[in-house]
Amino acid sequence: MIREPAVSGQFYPGTRQALLKEVAKYIHTGAAVNPEAIGIVSPHAGYMYSGPVAGAVLSSAALKETCIIIGPNHTGLGKPFSIMTEGTWRLPSGDAQIDARLAKAILSGSSYLVEDRDAHRSEHSVEVQIPFLQALKPGVMIVPIVLAEADLQAYRSIGREMAAAIKSAKPGGATIIASSDMTHYEPRESAKAKDGIAIKAMLDLDEKALAGAVGKHGISMCGYVPACVMIAAAKELGAKGAKLVKYATSGDASGDYGSVVGYAGLIVY
Repeated sequence: MIREPAVSGQFYPGTRQALLKEVAKYIHTGAAVNPEAIGIVSPHAGYMYSGPVAGAVLSSAALKETCIIIGPNHTGLGKPFSIMTEGTWRLPSGDAQIDARLAKAILSGSSYLVEDRDAHRSEHSVEVQIPFLQALKPGVMIVPIVLAEADLQAYRSIGREMAAAIKSAKPGGATIIASSDMTHYEPRESAKAKDGIAIKAMLDLDEKALAGAVGKHGISMCGYVPACVMIAAAKELGAKGAKLVKYATSGDASGDYGSVVGYAGLIVY
């Protein structure tokens, strides 16, 4: 099965040459790389807005040969907890193969995930990460997962069961990427304040605090569910700390600070 690109020419350039050139602008050549990185939080907006943060954070981790990319479900299509276990994702930057062995291990060991393509068909949050991964790790394989909201127990179970599958099916490990933007369409100072609360919870590796903060403070972080799952999985895989690599807002690109979207790049190690 070939999954065709959904946002080519919209969120990123639609031709190979232009896309590679665009991604190269944001990759930090010679950046300090953390070889112990287990998880990453990376944004997924149009590259002109979130590219500097995505490039900075993805450049800071020594990526494994397989990246599990967990995105939120923006479209409402498909099953609430969706995984694709085989096939190819086609992008202008090249084809990305699904790591079927790991994906099937994750699915078979999960109490929540189901095989479903509809949730992935038009969803951009996984797709926009891939050209960066291909530039940094040629030949990288992926496991695409799209999640809707549920409760903390579900997030923890998905994460812990994912970690168990990685241990059994991928002894060399996999990089878990939570695809998320931060606060949406608020003045910059309000966005920074709210995002600071969510970022602290992630730096503390506290998925309960993150989920609680989103509800209590009305933080419109679209990928907090993927972040909770990634944190739960990373702790099972031995994570001890986290680092904020870069934070920015759409206003840094547009000059409009009256209504911004926040972008945070973190690594968990």
